[in-house]
Amino acid sequence: ATQWQVVSRQVLPAAVPGIATGSILALSRAIGETAPLIMIGAITYISFNPTILGPFTALPIQIYSFLQFPQNDFKLLAAASIIVLLGILLTLNAFAIWIRNRYRRTW
Repeated sequence: ATQWQVVSRQVLPAAVPGIATGSILALSRAIGETAPLIMIGAITYISFNPTILGPFTALPIQIYSFLQFPQNDFKLLAAASIIVLLGILLTLNAFAIWIRNRYRRTW
């Protein structure tokens, strides 16, 4: 067998589940890291986004900025944003577990 055949038939199928799972878990951890985002980037947040193609910010920073306003509508927006963020994180983690279990080899 050539070197490319070994890589494509043995090495990549064995490595892809770990690489994909690690990448997805790293992404979901980065999404969930709130404190560093607030400490570093909270100065340049964008309060309201009038258009879908307009400027945007990270969701944890947006939640933090919503909680700074005293009106109840902003509290509801923050709660809805937290639910959306949790849904994204749970979906990414479930997808990582599914990939790991789907491509796990039994020896």
